[in-house]
Amino acid sequence: GGCGGTGYCGFPVVPWPSGHLNFIGSFLVLQPCYLRDWEMQVHFKIHGQGKKNLNGDGFAIWYTKDRMQPGPVFGSKDNFLGLGVFVDTYPNEEKQQEAQKRRYSPGNQRVFPYISAMVNNGSLTYDHDRDGRPTELGGCTAMVRNLNHDTFLVIRYVKRRLTVMIDIDGKHEWRDCIDVPGVRLPRGYYFGTSSVTGDLSDNHDIISLKLYQLTVERTPEEEKRDREVFLPVVDNLKLPGMEAPLEPMSGLALFLIVFFSLVAVVFAIVIGVIVYNKWQEQSRKHFY
Repeated sequence: GGCGGTGYCGFPVVPWPSGHLNFIGSFLVLQPCYLRDWEMQVHFKIHGQGKKNLNGDGFAIWYTKDRMQPGPVFGSKDNFLGLGVFVDTYPNEEKQQEAQKRRYSPGNQRVFPYISAMVNNGSLTYDHDRDGRPTELGGCTAMVRNLNHDTFLVIRYVKRRLTVMIDIDGKHEWRDCIDVPGVRLPRGYYFGTSSVTGDLSDNHDIISLKLYQLTVERTPEEEKRDREVFLPVVDNLKLPGMEAPLEPMSGLALFLIVFFSLVAVVFAIVIGVIVYNKWQEQSRKHFY
């Protein structure tokens, strides 16, 4: 399944949505992907008649456990299981300019359009009011609206490393955008795309999606490290909800631990006394 062994799969996609206000559209890649290492190349075009920084909300590329369902995150459901890569063309947070200036230093204020990535184990909620900042793994500015040349992004997943690169300058050169090690994604999830244009009209044309199987050699240590997982997770990531909380120990468990510890101590003392008495007895025999 999942195009395994072919080295390359291409999914032709028709342009959508067509710029109607508040249009929510989604394209679903039906078959699950069982590839261990892969690369998804996305050829897209964003264009519209809106003002320079007043345009639609953007689109998303998904790799999720469930087939896509309509929802609030770029047209798809929240609290998803898997990976989302978002091309966000409208800064919701800038609706409250003064709030952003208070919250961030000038160096941390963003220029949109902005590309970001999020891995979710089902417990995280995408924060629209803050443009997903609390849960993003990384991102970059990408001026992709109303360009006369082709624009591409590539999502690559190799040896638990997630990278996103963009080719948006018309130079046929990839530029780094996101690079996150320690990303563990289960196999058998579904690729998909979704889009929402918000209150402002824009066209988000996904011209093509091309999925490549990547052949990567692994050492025995890497094979052990990269064993299959059943929940999406990012190593050493401190995000709310990404780590299972340690459950407090119950009273019974605590009692049993203390009880058996005391039994072990008493047992050790008894054994020690017996051994000591034996030694004393042997010593007396040798003395006489």
